[in-house]
Amino acid sequence: MEATHAGKLRSDFWKYWTGQTISNLGSSITLFALPLLVYKLTGSSINLGISTAANFLPYLLFGLLLGAWTDRVDRKRMMIFTDGARAVVIALIPILALSGSLNVWWIYAVGFVHSILTICFESGQFAAIPSLVNQDDLVTANGRIQASYSGASILGPLLAGALVTIMSLQMLMFLDAASFLLSALSLSLIATGFNQQQSQERKHIWHDVSEGLRYVLGHPVLRNISIMMALVNFTAVTVAAQIVLFAQERLHATDTQISILYAAGSIGVVVLSLAAGPLRKRWSFSTVALTALMIEGLLTVALAFTQWYWLGVLLWGIASGLGILFNINTSSLRQAIVPNHMLGRVMSIASVLAWSAIPVGSLLGGYAVGWTQNIVLVYAVIGIVMFLIPLCFSFTALGRANDYIQQATEQERTTDAAAPDKA
Repeated sequence: MEATHAGKLRSDFWKYWTGQTISNLGSSITLFALPLLVYKLTGSSINLGISTAANFLPYLLFGLLLGAWTDRVDRKRMMIFTDGARAVVIALIPILALSGSLNVWWIYAVGFVHSILTICFESGQFAAIPSLVNQDDLVTANGRIQASYSGASILGPLLAGALVTIMSLQMLMFLDAASFLLSALSLSLIATGFNQQQSQERKHIWHDVSEGLRYVLGHPVLRNISIMMALVNFTAVTVAAQIVLFAQERLHATDTQISILYAAGSIGVVVLSLAAGPLRKRWSFSTVALTALMIEGLLTVALAFTQWYWLGVLLWGIASGLGILFNINTSSLRQAIVPNHMLGRVMSIASVLAWSAIPVGSLLGGYAVGWTQNIVLVYAVIGIVMFLIPLCFSFTALGRANDYIQQATEQERTTDAAAPDKA
């Protein structure tokens, strides 16, 4: 019976993996096409900043509430619904383009609504992975999943770069819409549920929000991760938000070369995602995660001063991989120490706290580039600050994160050992 159960979980895991990889392929096409579309429509660093802010503002406005809500519903059904809704929303861009009604404000609106749906999906997704793999395999599983996503992300921009020669950027969005429908189909084929525990007592949703918020803010590691990432994201968001402008003005890249730049970022993510498990087994959480962010800061400074396109591609690829290496380790840490029934709200709370500064940072970064007319200076200052932030936080509880992981493991073993005595 146990072997059969394990086999079923493996089968369901690969259904999940396949659907989300296809979905990521479509999303990576949109990730490349939308900023380029905004830049072509406006030619403005400020509009690029507004576009990024519109995509992240829902996390600040609705993230806490939606995260708590996803802990109350059937997560799998909710994820299927949001996939279908995202397909409809993203298809509005090519539909509006065909009708001649598309402008940059529609792009902002689509990004805003799409992000609301994505908050729900990602909260459920975060809680789904522990339902499909053993706790000991979380870091490796998250690394493999991230690597597969990013494998699709390599192909996506390259495919978009080729297709943009025969079709408009707007029409590429139909591919993303189709990928969401295929993702919904794959989720519907999974037998395993994504809700390991359900609270018998139904309390007010704001009670759930406050409970999750107290949990995150009361935990030294979770609290410091959120504060540090808020600072890092406030600073670093401009690098990603303005990469199209940087590539065209500093590296003199064509549209196809920009697609290669995006693909290089995904290659870096793939390589370091696959390395996440082995690196984490060799070194502590603090060593891997904080060092990755510090090196990313130094590479951002180097990127700022390069004018050689292929060197820029290399630097961007490595920096992107280091960023995701930190994310994989922090996600696995949360999954290991947070009770499953709270994972949805803890994920959303962590996202809200970490990403709350992104809209402001994106807008201020866009204005800084426009005001100084010197993207090299802006990128260089950002890189220096990105290096200093994790260095300072290494002297907080984050520098001792492994102690808290060990405590959580010991508590779980104690609970498991005590369970038969209660039976």
